[in-house]
Amino acid sequence: MAFMKRRHFLHTALATALGASIRAEESRPPRILLRSSWQVVNIGDIAHTPGVLALIEKHLPQAEVMLWASADMTPEVAEMEHRRFPKLRIVKGTIGADGKASNADLEAAIQWTDFLLHGSGPALVAARDVAAFIKHTGKPYGVYGITHGSFLSGDDKDTLSKAKFIYFRDTLSLEVARKQGIRAPIMEFSPDGAFACDLRDDAGAQAFMAAHGLEEGKFLCCIPRLRYTPYWKIRKGEMTQQQRERAAYNEEMKEQDNAPLRKAIIEVVRGTDLKVLVCPEDFSQVELGKEILVDPLPAGVRERVVWRDRFWLTDEALSTYVKSVGLFGLEMHSPIMCIGNGVPAMVCRFKEQTSKGYMWRTIGLGDWLFDFDVADDRERLPAAVLAWAKDRDAARQATEKARAFVMNRFAETMKVVGAHSKVP
Repeated sequence: MAFMKRRHFLHTALATALGASIRAEESRPPRILLRSSWQVVNIGDIAHTPGVLALIEKHLPQAEVMLWASADMTPEVAEMEHRRFPKLRIVKGTIGADGKASNADLEAAIQWTDFLLHGSGPALVAARDVAAFIKHTGKPYGVYGITHGSFLSGDDKDTLSKAKFIYFRDTLSLEVARKQGIRAPIMEFSPDGAFACDLRDDAGAQAFMAAHGLEEGKFLCCIPRLRYTPYWKIRKGEMTQQQRERAAYNEEMKEQDNAPLRKAIIEVVRGTDLKVLVCPEDFSQVELGKEILVDPLPAGVRERVVWRDRFWLTDEALSTYVKSVGLFGLEMHSPIMCIGNGVPAMVCRFKEQTSKGYMWRTIGLGDWLFDFDVADDRERLPAAVLAWAKDRDAARQATEKARAFVMNRFAETMKVVGAHSKVP
């Protein structure tokens, strides 16, 4: 009898200990490893990461997040993100064919996480990392706000189909994925994570504005662009044949593509009391802005146009945008950040930018989307910008309606992220 009592006691004690251990494990915060941060030569590509981090912070405050960044993340960008997210831990590296991480920090992060979340981008950018992660860990993953089906997309059909969910940042990408037979359980539209970016460098923005005579609420921003980003200039490598062909095409198209922006600047300066700031989204657009937009302006107009003569980071750019009346140009992510922060923004696009621009239609800003492969759209831009600059109340109302749609969709999709990133 004593033996039976002792064995019952041991079983009970073990069960109690195991139960306590399970409850403790279940009560800990969920752990999300965010694979993001694609490059740092473009403030828009930088913005993906803090945008998704801000969404997790707001909608999943109980979750712990670690960032799995790409190799070229600089200390300067990491410091900027740490100012906004002081507790953020950042790892880099890859997973080898043997399933082992290339460094101890990444290995620890992979063991630590419950869920891998691939952030917003022009494709499944980290397809190799994601494929290695799910092959060697068996842990779940999801995709949050990508474009799919362009020349940037790879052979990632199988990897995408293994996702718990895929949110596409434009509906054309969603249609392509369905036609390709990608079969993730949840496949829907959700805006690019950069809409939620809220980085700030108010001191830097104020200093720049003061030095160049820009006053809050009295200027528009304008961003030029080439058909293909000239990475051969940015990274100063030897040009490939493809890059030489792209450079020639850029030269052929740059006047056609940027002349409507220049005409819009002239219309705004002559038709309103506003100034215009010509500014960059990537390194190459500093020089381009002076060459193609500023230098050719008539003398009387040039006096009220400010040229940003150096690159900036996302926080200073966004602090400047929110002081402006609005933004127009040939880039995508500065407009995204503007709308997300209540600033009107028009998008001009062409086919080399993939289908991402069509998200403007989905969020209710189709009238502010201009297809520069279409002559009529190029021709109507200057008058549209002028009318928009004059009727600022209507522009702000349209912006707020689009912003509300975006933020509501974020709330809905973050519930799904939370459901799938729970402690297993």
